[in-house]
Amino acid sequence: MMSIIATLFIGLIAGFIARAIKPGDDSMGWIMTAVLGVAGSFVAGYLGAALGFYQPGEPVGFIASVVGAIILLVLYGLIKKK
Repeated sequence: MMSIIATLFIGLIAGFIARAIKPGDDSMGWIMTAVLGVAGSFVAGYLGAALGFYQPGEPVGFIASVVGAIILLVLYGLIKKK
C-alpha cells in the first residue's frame, strides 16, 4: 500500500518536472500533467520490474519516474498532433 502512495507522490512531482524539462508548447492543464506524471511513474515501475531494476511492489526511483513522464509527454504530443 505504501509503495502505491509513494509512486503516486513521486509521479505527481515527476510530471511537473518532466513538463518543465521537455521542450515545446504543451497546452495542457496541471491536472493532465499530474496524471501523465503518475502514469509515467507506474510505467517506469513496471518496466523497471520487468528489467530487474526493481522488485515487485518497490517504489520507483525519482529519475526513472521523470524519464517515464517525459516519454509519455512526447507520446501524448504525437497523438494530439494527429
